[in-house]
Amino acid sequence: MSILPDELWRRILELGITSRCFTYKDLCCISISCRRLLRISDEDWLWSRLLFFDFPSRYERDRERKFAAHKRAVLRKESQIAEHSRKLRGLETRLAEETDNMRATISELSNLRKVREASVALKVWQPEVIRGRQKQIVEQCVVPVESRIRALEMELKLCKQQILGFEKALKDEKQRLNIAKEELLAVKYHPLRDYTSLSNGDHESNKKKKNKELKRSQ
Repeated sequence: MSILPDELWRRILELGITSRCFTYKDLCCISISCRRLLRISDEDWLWSRLLFFDFPSRYERDRERKFAAHKRAVLRKESQIAEHSRKLRGLETRLAEETDNMRATISELSNLRKVREASVALKVWQPEVIRGRQKQIVEQCVVPVESRIRALEMELKLCKQQILGFEKALKDEKQRLNIAKEELLAVKYHPLRDYTSLSNGDHESNKKKKNKELKRSQ
């Protein structure tokens, strides 16, 4: 090593850098091998060459890696939004079904209560026209009134509980969806790109205004 002149060592290091065989780590390792190489590898021109040849490829790799990570983050958030939207649609469907079920239960319960009132009214004296109508209502009912009313009241209570649960789940899911959308906007936000698009938009707007003013003046 001591036989080779400094110029030859400089040429070897330069070839290693220009051929992209040396990185800054390699140059640091070489510099601690002996005092002579430490002195040579500490020269500014050598590091300038290293930055010139190594930085562009390293910058491209870093940029591609960051772009891929950004794309994965965007896709992940979009997937979360799609999942929240799917859950919302499912909850809305189940809420609509449970609401229809509650309305049907209320309607049937109302009819059975009328039957119960009519059967009670039949036990007291009434004009024949009214009595005949109430008798017809009672005869049209083919199920045990009291037991069916109790079952429907329990079903109505259960429907209301289910609806409250679905409404709470919908509210929570909408909140999660809004948070995911805000996070997606934050992930997609790019200050320089957005500023450029806004500047271009303002420039186009000002250009259109000037053209309109010129047409009016003519």
